[in-house]
Amino acid sequence: MKYVHVGINVTNLEKSIEFYQKVFGVAPVKVKFNYAKFLLETPGLNFTLNVRDEVSGNQVSHFGFQVETAEEIKIHKERLEKEGFFAREEMDTVCCYAVQDKFWVTDPDGNEWEFFYTKADSEVHKIQNTSSFPTSTGSQPNSCC
Repeated sequence: MKYVHVGINVTNLEKSIEFYQKVFGVAPVKVKFNYAKFLLETPGLNFTLNVRDEVSGNQVSHFGFQVETAEEIKIHKERLEKEGFFAREEMDTVCCYAVQDKFWVTDPDGNEWEFFYTKADSEVHKIQNTSSFPTSTGSQPNSCC
C-alpha cells in the first residue's frame, strides 16, 4: 500500500485548503472548483476505534498525528499557533490507555485534529485532565480518544 485515503466533507473549500495547507505544511497537489487533494509522504496513519453510547450516520470522532518525540509536540504546537490556530493542549494526560502529551486544533468545519506523543502505557482508559484549555468558543472540548 502506498497511501491511506481519508476524504472529508467541507463547506468552504478555500478556508479548508488554507487550514490544511498550514497544518500539513504543504500545498495541495490538485485543486478544482469543488475538490482539493493533498499527498503526504509521512506520516503513516494511527487508526483508533472509539466506543460511544450512541452513533447514527457517518461520524468521525477525530483525526490525529502521533509523533515520535515530546519535542515534536512543542514544535508543531508553536508552528500552528504562529499560523493563528488556537491550540488546546493536554500535557501528562491519561487517554486511550496511555500517558500522553497532546494538543488539538479544529478545522473550519469543526473536525478536530490531535497531535500527540505517547510517553507510557496506562492501565486506565482516561483520567480527566483539569489542565486542558477550553475551546475558543468557550465550550469544553470532546477530548481523549
